[in-house]
Amino acid sequence: MIEKLKLLAAVLVVVIGIGAFYYVGDRPAYEFAAILVVTAALAVVLFYQTAAGKATWEFAKGARQELRKVVWPNQKETMQVTIIVFVMAVVMALFLWVVDWGLGKIMIFTRG
Repeated sequence: MIEKLKLLAAVLVVVIGIGAFYYVGDRPAYEFAAILVVTAALAVVLFYQTAAGKATWEFAKGARQELRKVVWPNQKETMQVTIIVFVMAVVMALFLWVVDWGLGKIMIFTRG
């Protein structure tokens, strides 16, 4: 029950922040930014206090660790793969053009 109340409080803070953003329409831009930053930070802090917030944080940490394990290709590998993809696209385009042309000829032959 407390978890749901914390989540509700976080959502309520976001809604209040959005409402305040539109309510102070004639204020300077830095006030808009302050309202958004403060309400977003407060909502994040409230959300982090819940089990869902902690699970989301753990997921983000795990995703960051996995991203560090990625081996990115160097420039040579990138160019080789790009060329292969381009050549395969041209080959497939030619193949489909020939198939289309052939089927068109078959249709003309069967009609006539």
